Amino acid sequence: MKQPAPWVKPALEYGPLALFFVVFMFMRNRTVMLGGTEYGGFVVATMIFVPVLALTTFLLWRLTGKLSAMQLLTLVLVVLFGGLTIWLNDERFLKMKVTIIYAIFAGLLGLGLLLRKNWLELVMGEALPMQHEGWMKLTLRMVLLFAFMAVANEFVWRTMSDTAWVNFKTFGLPVIMFAFFMANAGLFNRYALEKEKD
Repeated sequence: MKQPAPWVKPALEYGPLALFFVVFMFMRNRTVMLGGTEYGGFVVATMIFVPVLALTTFLLWRLTGKLSAMQLLTLVLVVLFGGLTIWLNDERFLKMKVTIIYAIFAGLLGLGLLLRKNWLELVMGEALPMQHEGWMKLTLRMVLLFAFMAVANEFVWRTMSDTAWVNFKTFGLPVIMFAFFMANAGLFNRYALEKEKD
């Protein structure tokens, strides 16, 4: 299979969120009348975001031949909660989706630790060769990270404006994730497996 250009995969993964942000910022103080119902900017942005995410996920699958569990779960929950947001004309459902995704991943990784099964290592071990002890420590830290992000999302959407939440979702959560992996660079180096020499 021909490999896509390096920029294609990130563009498909982050493009829908960027488009949601742009549409929301443009429409946040406006309303649209569709089928006799008035929709605010958040719901209009969701109407565009859901099908675009479905399309880009399909294109990712066609280009790479695979999708991660997180990509599939995100798509299912976006279609479900985005659909409810549009159908009921209530932005709370899409906002709750973020909390649910992070809570599910915290729960799954935490359950894996209790069962002494490191699912994170199974998923990422090939891309990031590391000793088992390193994976156990990283998994525990990621459980705490996902739990924190779920709580933070709940706090932001319940206490702040739509604009604050959209900014938090678009910029805040990715920055937290990036900072987390930068902070764990020492762990990756300490437990890294040396590649076998020919």
